[in-house]
Amino acid sequence: MSLRKDKEKVLGEIFDEERIKTFLDYPAPAGVNADYHLLEKAYRGMRGENFSTFVRLFAEAGRDLNAVGPEGKTFLQVVKHHRNGEEYALALEAAGAQ
Repeated sequence: MSLRKDKEKVLGEIFDEERIKTFLDYPAPAGVNADYHLLEKAYRGMRGENFSTFVRLFAEAGRDLNAVGPEGKTFLQVVKHHRNGEEYALALEAAGAQ
């Protein structure tokens, strides 16, 4: 018996500003800072150029760029250690994250 994927991977999805704004509306799991969760969700779901727009919208909405995650670190501190995180870290730093 073979297992089938329940969803197909979507490649080349269009991320206009309206689509990017939808990433501001994801509820966080219990015990996870809501702002940290949104940053992580956007990071996992967007390319760097889209993430830059998200970070701008996130900051304009008065969200906390320095929110601390479950490991006691800001999202910038975490993403700086990811192999492909440089573009994302630069977007966060440009918006004032520490």
